[in-house]
Amino acid sequence: MRSDIDALKNLPVPLPPNATGQTAGSIPLSQVARFRLMEGPNQISRENGKRRVVVTANVRGRDIASVVADAQTRIKERVSLPPGYWLTWGGQFENLAAARQRLMVVVPGCFALIFLLLFGALGSARDALLVFSAVPLALTGGAVALWLRGMPFSVSAAVGFIALSGIAVLNGLVMLSFITQLMKRGRSRRDAIIEGALTRLRPVVMTALVASLGFVPMAIATGTGAEVQKPIATVVIGGLISATLLTLFVLPALYTRFGRDVLAPQPENYHAELRSPAE
Repeated sequence: MRSDIDALKNLPVPLPPNATGQTAGSIPLSQVARFRLMEGPNQISRENGKRRVVVTANVRGRDIASVVADAQTRIKERVSLPPGYWLTWGGQFENLAAARQRLMVVVPGCFALIFLLLFGALGSARDALLVFSAVPLALTGGAVALWLRGMPFSVSAAVGFIALSGIAVLNGLVMLSFITQLMKRGRSRRDAIIEGALTRLRPVVMTALVASLGFVPMAIATGTGAEVQKPIATVVIGGLISATLLTLFVLPALYTRFGRDVLAPQPENYHAELRSPAE
């Protein structure tokens, strides 16, 4: 019917009832309206009672955050919105912003949980902080790896940093636990640190290699989902390399300066006293 002008003109329009309450019939729409053919929008979208126009674009070869940042700069310089108009950025960029807000809470919570678990395992806040020092060492390597590959910090990279923190702490925990065991056996702190670092070198390197090599296929992926897998793998591989190398040197040095001495358990001495039956 929309394409037939004559049919539209003959649409009946009911008249209001007369004074007696009876219907007065109807008249054709052509008597109360004029019809013209003109171009206009085929759909009018509204949001919160206001008209909305959606402009969409697909981004390839770049990350969404940098593209939106460049677009916002250009629009601010060249476009002046009249009163009553507003501009918002939605789609995947809106989801990215929401995910970043959640990560602002999740990431500190994960770090706090890791520290609490270390404190529960070691029984000392000082030792927990020494092992936790591997986290910034690992984060540095992950950030450098992203920079070398030209990747921006994204939600996937943030997830990789969270996973990296747990793996990096494991290496320090293995080494510090062995050093503590040596001191309980009667070794001095210096000797225990040197022997512990040398003895646990192979387990620490093997742990880092297993995790790093497992992420290599993800780091070089080019198929579907590679844009999500590559940042995670890049962060984990780069962070494990830096954490492993630095943990083997930094953690022993920190424990030499700030560590505590663990006393070896002393054997219990039993003293028997003989008395005569008369006593």
